[in-house]
Amino acid sequence: MIGKGKSISHTRASMAYGWNQEKDAEIVLKEFLHGDSPAEITQEFKMLQDQNHNCTKNTLSFILSPTIEDGRKLDKNKLEDITKRFIHEMKLGERQAIAFVHKDKEHKHIHLYVNRIDFRGVAYNDSFIGKRSQLAAEKVAEQMGLTTVKQVQFEKEFNLKDIRTEIKRRHDLAMAHLKPKSFDAYIKAMETNGVKVIPTINKQNNIQGFRFEFDGHNLKGSEVHRNMSIGNIGKQMGQLEGIKSLKNSTVGVTLAGNTVGLAPKLAFKLTKFIIKKTIQHGLSY
Repeated sequence: MIGKGKSISHTRASMAYGWNQEKDAEIVLKEFLHGDSPAEITQEFKMLQDQNHNCTKNTLSFILSPTIEDGRKLDKNKLEDITKRFIHEMKLGERQAIAFVHKDKEHKHIHLYVNRIDFRGVAYNDSFIGKRSQLAAEKVAEQMGLTTVKQVQFEKEFNLKDIRTEIKRRHDLAMAHLKPKSFDAYIKAMETNGVKVIPTINKQNNIQGFRFEFDGHNLKGSEVHRNMSIGNIGKQMGQLEGIKSLKNSTVGVTLAGNTVGLAPKLAFKLTKFIIKKTIQHGLSY
């Protein structure tokens, strides 16, 4: 479960979003409040907020997002329990609070609004509230047997390892069997193997790298493998018999009928490599 939190000044507008009936909003918690509309609740908040003139961002806004799978199992009572536990972990008891669940999308989530000003007119300390919100959500998830951010991150990293391995395997196949001798040919070879190669263009309209799109993932070449930076790919294409053709084709990549040049540093490195290999193999340059 993910927890996000911040202090806001636009209480009524934010609460109106939380109470949006188009999102199948349902109240799951209501503490020390009687109103039946965003305007009425905002006015009740304001009665306490008027006691503290130094605090301008005087409403605390939180979003609690269980995973999609966990969300399917959470009924109104459990959503209320999540909210109460979160309020306890954040030490926000004895304050006006209202929470809504949004169920308009597959990803069920809670919008919680708490008056930052308590009944004595004292403002809640919101230092590092974003980080504290996440830690509180982690504790609640652990207490209730829900998936934590750490678990999600672990699964993501585990799956990502398989994705990187598969992209590299398809890269090796493309280089070994299709033997591309230009970046254009390499992009087509990878596409043949089911991987989309996306050139990264800088502000000078030069190519400075490649991104690889596969199975819903989009990774930089260096994230896939250290040998899959655009420079190293160029060097691989320049081995042995590829030298002659490579030196005429490293000027860039053809995109929408136009040739986009390489970033100067990248072009310089590849040129040095080509010259070195040309001398080593006795090829005319």
